[in-house]
Amino acid sequence: MLSICGLDCCSECGRKEACGGCRSTEGHPFGGTCIAAQCIKKGGMEEFAKLKSALISEFNALGIPGLQVQELNLLNGFFVNLEYTLPNGQTIRLLQDQNIYLGNQIEIPGSDRCYGLTADTAYLLVCEYGCNGSQPEIIVYKKR
Repeated sequence: MLSICGLDCCSECGRKEACGGCRSTEGHPFGGTCIAAQCIKKGGMEEFAKLKSALISEFNALGIPGLQVQELNLLNGFFVNLEYTLPNGQTIRLLQDQNIYLGNQIEIPGSDRCYGLTADTAYLLVCEYGCNGSQPEIIVYKKR
């Protein structure tokens, strides 16, 4: 069965038992909030396309060297919710594991590290990390 956004997430998901399915949970898979489902329920696919375009523009406007965003994808929070070490040694997570965000991974030119981008309707997050999300560093965490 297709999700509210038209993707066939269930056929590829190894966690569908925990998810509950997009349509059956009315856009709250894993008990969280899916940015796509909420946007589409509010204003249709056109509204979702506008949101993606706006977020891409906002990421590109940050002026981060080597960061050129072309596309954003739906990402499960439990995959992208990295643990960051603050200068005082404290560790934090900025996202919610149960939410679905828009984001992407962009390779940093001339580096073995990547930029990780994550957004919802309230925040933009750009981090930098190594292989498999190792040694993540917050580059920008900004309220929209």
